[in-house]
Amino acid sequence: MEMQTFEEVLFLRLKDALKRLAPSGILLSGGIDSGLLACLSPKLRAVTVRLGDQAKDSRYLVILKERLEIEVETVEVTLEDALRALPDVVRILRSFDPALPNDLTVYFGLKAFSEMGIGRVITGDGGDELFGGYDYMVRIEDLEAYQQELLPHLYFSSSKIGEALGVKVLQPYLEPEVVEFALQLPRDWKIREAEGRLWGKWILRKALERYLPPEFAWQDKRPLEVGSGMTALRERIAQGISDSEFEEKSRRYGINFLCKEHLYFYEIYREVVGEIPKPRPGEVACPHCGAGKPPNRSHCRVCGMKG
Repeated sequence: MEMQTFEEVLFLRLKDALKRLAPSGILLSGGIDSGLLACLSPKLRAVTVRLGDQAKDSRYLVILKERLEIEVETVEVTLEDALRALPDVVRILRSFDPALPNDLTVYFGLKAFSEMGIGRVITGDGGDELFGGYDYMVRIEDLEAYQQELLPHLYFSSSKIGEALGVKVLQPYLEPEVVEFALQLPRDWKIREAEGRLWGKWILRKALERYLPPEFAWQDKRPLEVGSGMTALRERIAQGISDSEFEEKSRRYGINFLCKEHLYFYEIYREVVGEIPKPRPGEVACPHCGAGKPPNRSHCRVCGMKG
């Protein structure tokens, strides 16, 4: 097949998914996945989240606004706002995953939609998993087999956060017709080398070229916390915990925390959730925190660690 054919099928599948899902809003990150959805549904109410001047997505959001002529409402968050919201997010997710700054970004965006009375919101969840967006995927020879194994265990915290806030989170990339297309798509259309580097999500980038300049379509991947500026929260938390306190509490709690923020999130977890749940029948114990998890799941949803 020609690239044009693949692009057309992708457009048709995503457009059909969007029509059926009938969203009212879109949570924008400034990245590839939500950017393409914005191109296909520019009339949706758009919200993005930014912590001060730390956000790396700002330049890409400007491109989206100018090229698509869409209005994007920016939720401005301070470090104090983020710290105050952390207990609520930990309570909702029942987790002290070190990736919580990502979840905070989603929380503030969905909270804004809830306050607007918008109850059906699309996100770019699933784009990386289906189209080879993660760096580690370039080393997987049988990518389709890996994705087939991964799909039943996909979990996105946005769904749980949305449910708690009264917002239905919709994920067009995870609609059956889009998943089918992605699994049938040759690896070369997901991950491809060009000009000396490997690019994930190749077809999504080529599709974006119809709407947006190369600066947007060929941007580097960034974690949500980096794009929104929420990484600054890590620095604030780490500054408040000395090395000796970190070591002493790690020994006391018996958990090998990945970083000082991980310890901080755990102490919030202890306060708002309580004890770590023990394995139930059919589960195995996480080797890091002791929480129960299915035997075929690599990451623990409670502590966020792999093993």
